[in-house]
Amino acid sequence: MTDQPTPSERRAERESLGDLLAEVSRDLSTLVRQEVELAKAELKETATRTGKGAGLLGGAGYAALMAVLFLSIALWWALGYLMGNAWSGVVVAIIWAVVALILYLVGRNQLKAVKGMPQTVETVKEFPETLKRNGENR
Repeated sequence: MTDQPTPSERRAERESLGDLLAEVSRDLSTLVRQEVELAKAELKETATRTGKGAGLLGGAGYAALMAVLFLSIALWWALGYLMGNAWSGVVVAIIWAVVALILYLVGRNQLKAVKGMPQTVETVKEFPETLKRNGENR
């Protein structure tokens, strides 16, 4: 190790402590403000995607309920008449089952696409590195 002063130490020799603290305070304030804005943007995107996915899954649940209802009615008619009008209930129930499957698959894919706040997490991880003693890029 050499005993040469770092760029930060040389700057500290030239400027007053008050000036250095004021600059650090401004930089930290700006950094925090930018991180809050980034978090807001990422959170909004995450909430939108989550809402869409949840809505589609809710639709899939309703469609599944309708499938069960019509399958039950069809089974009731089939047992009551053994043939005839009961098959129309089966057709409606199959249509609802297909709708439920499609809504479920699309909703599941929407929820898988949610990534949270990856950029905010990444930049927050960089804070310790930024605050190290030897800031060579000043």
